Amino acid sequence: MGEVILDIQHLSKHFVLDKGGFRSEKKVLKAVDDVSFQIKKGETFGLVGESGCGKTTIGKMLVNLYQPTSGKIIFDGKDLTALKPAERRKYCREIQLIFQDPYASLNPRMTIGDIIAEPILINHLMPADQVEDRVAYLLERVGLSRQYRNRYPHEFSGGQRQRVGIARALAVEPRVIVCDEPVSALDVSIQAQVLNLLDELQEEFGLTYLFIAHGLNVVRHISDRVGVMYLGKLVEVAPKKELYEHPLHPYTQALLSAAPSIGKKKQDRIILSGDVPSPINPPETCRFCSRCFRKTEACDTWRPELTEVSEGHYTACQFHES
Repeated sequence: MGEVILDIQHLSKHFVLDKGGFRSEKKVLKAVDDVSFQIKKGETFGLVGESGCGKTTIGKMLVNLYQPTSGKIIFDGKDLTALKPAERRKYCREIQLIFQDPYASLNPRMTIGDIIAEPILINHLMPADQVEDRVAYLLERVGLSRQYRNRYPHEFSGGQRQRVGIARALAVEPRVIVCDEPVSALDVSIQAQVLNLLDELQEEFGLTYLFIAHGLNVVRHISDRVGVMYLGKLVEVAPKKELYEHPLHPYTQALLSAAPSIGKKKQDRIILSGDVPSPINPPETCRFCSRCFRKTEACDTWRPELTEVSEGHYTACQFHES
């Protein structure tokens, strides 16, 4: 697990908002702003942060649902952002997405078998007379009976639907899967089953995961390395054990203190004050400054950059405690 399969370089996604009215000034929402990280072949890179921090937007750019405003997405040595649309589509099946909502992500008018078969047929991966056997194999591999292929999504539970979503992602034999909060809509007992299934599939098929979540305990279970996002920026990246045992950025420390844990005392919680800045007009200096419990006057003028403070551990805070 040393070869880099995905190299995200200075990636940004800005949405232009029309204020309305004649000659009105357009506003720009900076959902993702100059984010860089790498994912190694065969690993699971966890991406965490509050809702609206930009983590899902990154995932959608990787699977070509959003076009980056700037930056590069280098997949297996090829810059996908520099390719023409027709060339980019050739790589689309290599990076697949498991959606967050198992209820809205499946077409209610299609049978389960047709949902899984569709990407196989579109990409011409095998003769049509072999597709049914492939669908049956995928259903059984994710823990569902092949007899379910003629049923419709409304006949399944949330956990079963998410298994169908996983089978659909596997159908085109991808190398990278973006898991966009795949267990957040499921019961806790079902979450564990789906996470264990993802682990098994990763080992069997040699998959690489970008695992997006806001549940820190879930990310701790499945990830090898973790990146923490705040308001469109990466503020800390580290191996899982290092980040959970020695968080350096104040925002990471606050997130971990808020995560439910047996035996955690109330006084261990870090309560953040202040307001979250608007992503339409974020500060040019530290974006966490208005809520930081370790803020000094120097923070008002300092522009943080991810800096390696120990092997593989990066943080964007000048007052980190190594």
